[in-house]
Amino acid sequence: MKRHLISAADLTRDDAVHILDTAEEMARVGDRTVKKLPALRGRTVCNLFFEDSTRTRISFEAAEKRLSADVINFAAKGSSVSKGESLKDTAQTLAAMGVDAVVIRHSASGAPYRLATSGWIDAPVINAGDGTHQHPTQALLDAFTMRRRLIGPDAGLGQDLTGKHVTLVGDVLHSRVARSNVDLLHTLGAHVTLVAPPTLLPVGVETWPCEVSYDLDSALPKADAVMMLRVQRERMNAAFFPTEREYSRRYGLDGERMAKMPDHAIVMHPGPMVRGMEITAEVADSERCTVTEQVANGVFTRMAVLYLLLGGNANEPTPSQ
Repeated sequence: MKRHLISAADLTRDDAVHILDTAEEMARVGDRTVKKLPALRGRTVCNLFFEDSTRTRISFEAAEKRLSADVINFAAKGSSVSKGESLKDTAQTLAAMGVDAVVIRHSASGAPYRLATSGWIDAPVINAGDGTHQHPTQALLDAFTMRRRLIGPDAGLGQDLTGKHVTLVGDVLHSRVARSNVDLLHTLGAHVTLVAPPTLLPVGVETWPCEVSYDLDSALPKADAVMMLRVQRERMNAAFFPTEREYSRRYGLDGERMAKMPDHAIVMHPGPMVRGMEITAEVADSERCTVTEQVANGVFTRMAVLYLLLGGNANEPTPSQ
């Protein structure tokens, strides 16, 4: 792997499959009575969160602690950032403390890249979400979930997602999850379709390695996985659709629409879900919905990324050996 994980587009097919295979090993460790590994003992990882988060922050912290790393949790609220401290000064403070890796979430697109290439800190940087740009570990955990459900934990080892059809539905314009998933799923050989109202598609989407549709009903019968995206009102500065009811009628997933999907197809959501708008409670609570699996798989996937960036290499045994 490269030194940093900034974008899902930076990963080759072999990189991605290697991470997914390592995550499978981590999942098997999770089945043990003692779930800890000594892989990162003596290493210090800082979770540098300038933006509110629940799932991603806790998931990274759980992954770090299961690998026996020392963890520093930094939140912008209540820190010197609220007094005007710059990203550079914060990074140099962490460098002086000797941190071995930084996990960063920031509202500004490009902040993780800036941190990784500035020379302010000499440590691997993992992007935990930057603005509307990228969220690579989310794409990896989504791909891991798809591979496990559509191919199988054992049968999927060494495999990509060639031939699988994945449909992403909703607010693509403001979604770093959508961008990361399109990049990674394309690398893994999947066929991706974006379904959204024209107002929630970004300029230049026609250059992305995917198809674009405005009709959800026509995309469902051929989908192996359907990922519903949250409408991100906190990033909106205008009215992108008439009403919530209209959006739900055209682009929401309910039981009737779910019945149009193939029997093996799964429903995904990066969270948090807005029940009754992009997804109904009937769908969210069905056996087809993988939301809780995605949360669990996020820990295993992030363990794999941290292990490969900080503790593992091609010549070392896998965690199960």
